[in-house]
Amino acid sequence: MDNSDLLSIKEFAEFAGIKQSALRYYDEIGVFSPASRGENNYRYYSPIQITTIKLINVLTELGIPLSQIKEMGKGRTPKRAMELLAQQEQNLDTQLLQLQAAYAVIHAFRSNIQNGLLAGEQEITLQEMAQQPMVLGPENDFGDDKYFFKTFIRFCNSAQYSRINLNFPVGGYFSTLESFLQSPSRPTNFYSQDPGGTFKKAAGKYLVGYTRGYYGQFGNLPERMLAYAGEHNLVCHGPVYEIYLLDEISISDTDQYLSQISIPVSRKR
Repeated sequence: MDNSDLLSIKEFAEFAGIKQSALRYYDEIGVFSPASRGENNYRYYSPIQITTIKLINVLTELGIPLSQIKEMGKGRTPKRAMELLAQQEQNLDTQLLQLQAAYAVIHAFRSNIQNGLLAGEQEITLQEMAQQPMVLGPENDFGDDKYFFKTFIRFCNSAQYSRINLNFPVGGYFSTLESFLQSPSRPTNFYSQDPGGTFKKAAGKYLVGYTRGYYGQFGNLPERMLAYAGEHNLVCHGPVYEIYLLDEISISDTDQYLSQISIPVSRKR
């Protein structure tokens, strides 16, 4: 190695974008050593070592212990480097899946809140909605329950067996328009807004309305939506979808929860 190509610790630190103190520490614990030492015991580095220190930076930023990084540098062979890097790659795959799942949950709640803030609460509108995947829970059996919470608790308890991810917002599904009009607080099924679900809310035109109130309280919204449909020459169909855009995630006053009802419609012929 031509010593004229070597860099002082100060020069290499600036070149690599790393603190001199970190280079000294890595050398002391055997993670990353200089290419050479001068008679004055000063550290000198080769420009080609930039590759190694950059990889070390990546690994430390991922939270990989320096002890593991040190092992990668011992008795280096292509096979050993491949094995150690493959293990880190597998760990990253797991972390990426976890991050993607967490991102999907956060995105679902953020989208609901944003839609709630933009909603014309007193308006009933005709909207074009895109297809929305979800996971539909088992059919509900309310029996003699006066409120839907007992049924909702049963749904939550059975979620793990039904492969329903309760991390996502949960809504109500009414299989027919009639079931919604007769018992708007008793959905036929509950559903999770899990984008990986195989059940699809069909794309198309929907009559959309909003109302404030606690879970299962819709006031006169169903009647208002039917009246709007009649006035605008629309025919309402099933199924009907209910979701709370603003709930305990964003509002402390339960009377101010904001729900959205969407009903597929078509024009009268």
